[in-house]
Amino acid sequence: MSNERLKITYAGGPTALLEVGGLRLLTDPTFDPAGSEFRAGSYVLRKTQGPALDADSLGAVDAVLLSHDHHFDNLDSAGRAFLSRAGRVLTTAAGADRLGSGAAGLVAWQTVEIPAASGRVLRVTATPARHGPAHADRGPVIGFALTWADQPDEGIYVSGDTVWCEDLREIGRRCSIRVALLFMGAARVAAVGPWHLTFTAGEGVEAARTFEEAVIAPLHYEGWAHFSESRQDIERAFGEAGFSHRLRWMPPAHPTEV
Repeated sequence: MSNERLKITYAGGPTALLEVGGLRLLTDPTFDPAGSEFRAGSYVLRKTQGPALDADSLGAVDAVLLSHDHHFDNLDSAGRAFLSRAGRVLTTAAGADRLGSGAAGLVAWQTVEIPAASGRVLRVTATPARHGPAHADRGPVIGFALTWADQPDEGIYVSGDTVWCEDLREIGRRCSIRVALLFMGAARVAAVGPWHLTFTAGEGVEAARTFEEAVIAPLHYEGWAHFSESRQDIERAFGEAGFSHRLRWMPPAHPTEV
C-alpha cells in the first residue's frame, strides 16, 4: 500500500477509524461513556475512559471490522447501535449469525472485496486469532489483513483480540505488513483465569520481529479496568528490543498519517 497513505483516528480502546484510498473502515466500535459496567456471567467489565469521538461525529463508514461481537469491550451498547449505520459489518461466522442482517461472517483466510471510488478494490482477509491460551480460548475471534487487489503483496494488519500464536506468522508470509494495529494491554479477567487474553508487550515485540517492516500502532491497551499492562510497559519492552522507533502512538481524536 505504498502509494496510498493510511490515516488513523483513534477513538479509544479498540476503536479507530482507518481511512485509505477513499474508504473509511472502523475497528471494534465502543462508544459508551466512562464508568459503564457490563456483566457477563461471573465477572463485570468496567470502562474507565470514554471515547474521544462519539458515533455521531464519525460520518459515513464503509465497513466495520469487528473482531468479535461477544465481549463488551469490543462491542459495547452504543457500538452495537452504530452497526446499522455502517455500509457493512465484517466479523466472525458466529458473530454474523448473532447479529443477523447486514453482518457478513468470515473464517480465517476468507476474503471480501470492497470497491473504492477510485476504481481500486480493497481486499479484506480474515486472519487467525486466539483469544487466550489454547486450553481456555474465549471464543471465536478474527483479525484482518487489508490489501489492494492490484497490490496484494503489501498490507495493513488489525490483530483483534488475540495472543501471540504461531498461526500469526503466516500473515507475514502471505504479504509484507506495512502497518500493524495490535490489540495489546495483556487483558486479564480474574474470574476466568490468570492468563492474558490479548497481546502482552513482549508478544507485541514478537509481532514486530515477524512483521519486520511494519509500523506498530497499539490499540486496546487503555480505557478498561481489566488491562494488566500500560503504555509504559509497551514502551519499555520495545525500547529494550531496540524497536522504539517502530511504535506509533495516536493522539485521541486527531487523524494520524502512517
